[in-house]
Amino acid sequence: MNRPDLDFATLIGSRICHDLISPIGAVNNGLELLSMTGLTAGPEIVLIHQSVGSASARIRFFRVAFGAAADQKLSNSEVASTLRDLYQGSRWTVTWLPADPHPRADVRCAFLALMCLETGMPYGGHMTVSENAGKWTVTGRAEKLLIDPDIWSHLALSKHAQKLKPAHVQFGLLHAIAGDGGRKVTSQISKKEIVIAF
Repeated sequence: MNRPDLDFATLIGSRICHDLISPIGAVNNGLELLSMTGLTAGPEIVLIHQSVGSASARIRFFRVAFGAAADQKLSNSEVASTLRDLYQGSRWTVTWLPADPHPRADVRCAFLALMCLETGMPYGGHMTVSENAGKWTVTGRAEKLLIDPDIWSHLALSKHAQKLKPAHVQFGLLHAIAGDGGRKVTSQISKKEIVIAF
């Protein structure tokens, strides 16, 4: 990354996710030990299982989206399992079409684009990620969209991140990271569809 401030921010993101995944894993291990004693029949245990699974999936997703992008590639199975675990039972469904391993930096941009689509599709919908000769397209389709032009303008324009709320940081970060990689982010919005390309 060409900007030290962004590089530093992504290192912080990596550190936070790294430190959080250990206690989440410990809770999961504790639940497995409880299952060996037969104490897993109550609804409270089921709720803890679901919460731990959701937290683990979200941290894995955030680690890619907000963490430092090393040179390694992420396998299709790793990406697919992260997305499956994250969106299972949610308002959104996701189809990940790229079949080959891809650089972590590319997957990171795709994850940030998915977060942008979530913002524009708060009532749910279907999202599709595709890649062709290095060109990525992330498409969201929903019966009802909710678009704030000021927020979406951050994808195409270089604005100060201070104008973004924490819930919308993905818009500024996607623009900055894609730009550092020599890519331009575009978005097209119609009545029931959003297309982000980079």
